[in-house]
Amino acid sequence: MDAKKRLCDSQKVVDKRCCAYHRRKEATIKITGHLESMVKRILSTGIQAQYLLMDSWFTMPATVALLAKHINVIGMVKKSSRVFYRYNGRCMHQMAIYGKLKKRRGRAKILASTLVQLKDGREAKLVFVRDKSKKDWITLLSTDTTLSGSDIVRIYGKRWDIEVFFKMAKQHLKLAKEIQCRDYDALIAHTSIVFMRYMFIAYQCRIETDHRTFGDLFYFCCDEVGDISFIKALYRILTLAADQLKAVGTFCEKTASTFFDTIMDTALQCVGLSKNNLVLKPES
Repeated sequence: MDAKKRLCDSQKVVDKRCCAYHRRKEATIKITGHLESMVKRILSTGIQAQYLLMDSWFTMPATVALLAKHINVIGMVKKSSRVFYRYNGRCMHQMAIYGKLKKRRGRAKILASTLVQLKDGREAKLVFVRDKSKKDWITLLSTDTTLSGSDIVRIYGKRWDIEVFFKMAKQHLKLAKEIQCRDYDALIAHTSIVFMRYMFIAYQCRIETDHRTFGDLFYFCCDEVGDISFIKALYRILTLAADQLKAVGTFCEKTASTFFDTIMDTALQCVGLSKNNLVLKPES
């Protein structure tokens, strides 16, 4: 913030080599001016992040182009007639671009998607998603153009964890409620303590409830479940049921086979498959 606009400037003498001085210096810089340095600092610590998720406040073409040099960005785009992208060789805002696209019929969640160019020439993907709460549409932007529209929506949905974090910090971990002071360093210390509380709780929940803590066993189970579709599982259950009926003795094989075939044919018609697609692995 500009020094002329500060009502009560700090009078504390701070050594320019300490963290407190650097925090105060950062506080006088525009918020968007910190984004690139923060991303570079985070990535330099060894955090292997694939995407940076942002809301509409930060997702501006110039900002996205700057951050995309270091990490792929996915964010919601604010509807504005002053923000332009290059589409088919012309500079257009997102509402005009949406009007040029062919929409999907019915109740599709993703209405349309297209590739655009940012100011530096970098390609980005715009995905127009139905907003059921307002009977309108919203726009998501991704610098990773290889992602499908559904993957962009799914990944952006993870940003909701940030809102959960702030609610937890304010409502249950007493952020800004258990301290009353005007000292900048004390506020930073209090905020850091609250964040550490949340990290401890999140880590404990991950250990106790998240199956991914099983390591490779979790992924092996996922692969096994993925190999057995609903139709194949149904086919296997009916086959086992027929074998059990044969073992009982009082069994009309022709009637039971016709009954099971009718069930399988109906199920296969629902998913558009045939019996030739049912390739089952041998029982171990």
